[in-house]
Amino acid sequence: MPAHNNDIAEVMEKMANLIEIKGGNQYRIRAYRNAAQTVKNLSKSVSDMINKEEDLSTLPNIGKDLAGKIKKYVKKGAFPGIKQVERSVPPELNDIIRISGLGGKRVKKIYDALEVKTLEDLKKAGEEGKIRELKGFGEKTEQKILEGISTVEESGKRLKLSVAEKIISDLVEHLKKDKKVKNITVAGSNRRKKETVGDADILATCKKGSGVMDRFVDYEDVEKVIARGKTKSSIKLRSGFQVDLRVLPEVSYGAALVYFTGSKAHNIAIRKIAGKKKFKINEYGVFRGDKRIAGKTEKGVYGKIGLPYIAPELREDRGEVEAGKKGKLPELVSTDDIRGDLHVHTKLTDGKYTLEEMARAAKERGYEYVGVTEHSKHLTVAGGLKAKEVEREIRRVDKLNKKLRKITVLKGIEVDILEDGSLDLPDSILKELDYTVCAVHYKFGLSAKKQTERVLKAMDNKYFNILAHPTGRMLKEREAYEIDLEKIMREAKKRGCLLELNSHPERLDLNDVHCKMAKDIGVKIAVNTDAHSIGELEYIRYGIGQARRGWLEKKDIVNTGTMKQLKKALKRK
Repeated sequence: MPAHNNDIAEVMEKMANLIEIKGGNQYRIRAYRNAAQTVKNLSKSVSDMINKEEDLSTLPNIGKDLAGKIKKYVKKGAFPGIKQVERSVPPELNDIIRISGLGGKRVKKIYDALEVKTLEDLKKAGEEGKIRELKGFGEKTEQKILEGISTVEESGKRLKLSVAEKIISDLVEHLKKDKKVKNITVAGSNRRKKETVGDADILATCKKGSGVMDRFVDYEDVEKVIARGKTKSSIKLRSGFQVDLRVLPEVSYGAALVYFTGSKAHNIAIRKIAGKKKFKINEYGVFRGDKRIAGKTEKGVYGKIGLPYIAPELREDRGEVEAGKKGKLPELVSTDDIRGDLHVHTKLTDGKYTLEEMARAAKERGYEYVGVTEHSKHLTVAGGLKAKEVEREIRRVDKLNKKLRKITVLKGIEVDILEDGSLDLPDSILKELDYTVCAVHYKFGLSAKKQTERVLKAMDNKYFNILAHPTGRMLKEREAYEIDLEKIMREAKKRGCLLELNSHPERLDLNDVHCKMAKDIGVKIAVNTDAHSIGELEYIRYGIGQARRGWLEKKDIVNTGTMKQLKKALKRK
């Protein structure tokens, strides 16, 4: 069975977690975590690299030793050394350390004092008030732990979009090797670009004699064949992910795409329209009585009931049907509209490549500009820059811009918003930059009132430009902090500030609802990747997917503009 990149990353993260709980070497812990991040973000398959005898140690954060361990894991299915660690630390504690706010020391303390081994044990201890009794915890920490357990339990049934896409794409490529497959599309929430995916529906049309169903159920990553038939089969993959394959006649393919893409609410809405016209609409087509009058294409299905084609990302029954009737559907933004990325890190702080390497990679993407935004000094873990170091970075950018052609490197900074609302660098430095990306990175537990006041005070600084990852959430790991985002948006518009849609697949912050809110209020958005490596510049597509779900158009996003237009958008009122 193949080891997916996510499998490899997870086993290394588990190794890091268990060593941390054990109180082991911080260098080893960091090495495993950095390597896991590299593998997780890699666009190509590590298993394929190994099969092609490519050298893994050429990848960032992966030395010869780790490369050898990964190779053994892919070949033999067991990660070297993990059994020894599990003998001294219960492996079940790996689930507990995923709770936001629980590091290795705290997990060890809970384990030693309360003999907690599982999430269920932890939940019971919290509900009985036992955690608050431990030194250094308290009632508030106990409540946060219980909230974190709920987050992990609720999200455990779904995969992040980026993880699901990699798993599904490997399977789809396997199916495409059957030359008699004509069309194949992944439908469902994956096609709607939802940030998490529960399962997958693959739809295909094939020439006569296709063996695609056999290929599907015989796929080497299958753990269980749930059902097998001539036109539909269901499998469960090793990851626990369920995938259904349906083989359809071409005459029904468009109708099936509409039906299985969903959402359920959207499908109900269009069926109501069909009913008023005395039509019936289902996965097989649009019917007048027993006669099929549409179904081959999605455009034909929508057209027959009097609607224009509605993009999959909009199909959530949030007004898209009414907008379609009125001819007011948005012209959704696309990745081709993006002219630059305004949130990028380099090797100087916690990135993986040099300033010039990141700039040239952005140029290869066809970007007109790229904004380098190293961390400010408050992020000591990330090696943030002090004022003098920012001054040196400004000179480095100026020097590089004289050397580069057809791309401009913008001088930015990712500056911390401190608890009192001040920014983590003096105005004398900030005024020398082209713009600032301002972020809340700590004190997430403030009340909504205090967190909102904190950000609003930061916005009062005339050098504040973009609010980065505005709710601080991490998908399936950390809930958004409490904040009045509608008030933030209205005040941002008054001041001429922008909000970021952070494209990192573990953030996707703003969410789709907040994107629509921003559009309605009229505050502009910067869709950025927060890239720490060249490969992560690809994350822009996740941000664009989220933007499309939020009805955003080219005109709503500042980094679709030319350099001249961008500078105007960054200018404070």
